[in-house]
Amino acid sequence: MAAIQKTDSVPSTDTARTDTTSVSDSKSQLDAILNYEPKGAQIIVREGLILAGGVVAILLQVANPGVGAGVYDHSNFVYRPVERLRTTMTYIYCISFGTPAEKAAIVNMVHRAHSTIKGPNYSADDPKLQLWVAATLYAVGIDLYERVFGCFSNKVAERIYQDCSVLATALGVPPEMWPADRSAFWAYWDAQIESFELTDESKSIANDLFYSKRAPIWIRAGLPIIRLLTAEWLPDRLREGYGLKTSKRRQRFYTVFMGLTKAIYPHLPRFVREFPKYYYMRDMRKRMKDVA
Repeated sequence: MAAIQKTDSVPSTDTARTDTTSVSDSKSQLDAILNYEPKGAQIIVREGLILAGGVVAILLQVANPGVGAGVYDHSNFVYRPVERLRTTMTYIYCISFGTPAEKAAIVNMVHRAHSTIKGPNYSADDPKLQLWVAATLYAVGIDLYERVFGCFSNKVAERIYQDCSVLATALGVPPEMWPADRSAFWAYWDAQIESFELTDESKSIANDLFYSKRAPIWIRAGLPIIRLLTAEWLPDRLREGYGLKTSKRRQRFYTVFMGLTKAIYPHLPRFVREFPKYYYMRDMRKRMKDVA
């Protein structure tokens, strides 16, 4: 299976974004985020399978030197992997499914956290870094969904892409920075991947993720399969940079694993597939109630 890459037959379009941007033109950007329901993005975000791409998304994010430096200096994947997962998934689910009040709470939380993450050569409030983080969430999500369910039509895929712009604008990215269409997005994506030179900080984060001895035992038990999946899903250039290996034997195992996933996962009851969404949204609402 190929690593994350652009979908074939992506049409180029000069038409302006008709969903979140049109709302942003008539209201403040924050009001647009709080009141917009990204029904296209919900199609992929609601599926629990996207959690399998969590490590891939993190390694793609920290491949950007600015993001990598910020995460290395201010985060600790070794001691708090579950908390990191909860924060990321709560953000994604809340922006996609939350009420205006819930979205406001998560946006404020993110902005408060980012305001303290600064260094000599980076700031978590830098829109370029935030754009890349949001881009990885979209790219990994759409890639995993289509690997299991099959490709969307161009029309539906474009609607999903436009809706996913809210993951960027909620982080503070100006709407006009989100590439205008999927063709523009994958051109941006390819250019970013080719420009990255993995730093020692990025490689250290990867090592912490893959070989942590302090993570809960249920996470450590799944690390071998996570390493295998991540190696197959990362772009070749980054896989090699992170020192991940692939082989014919590993690829055969991966093919069997994905074959079983495609045969079983789509037929699971909806409430099973969407359990992570319900879990993290319920957790967030409980925390909001406790704070109130």
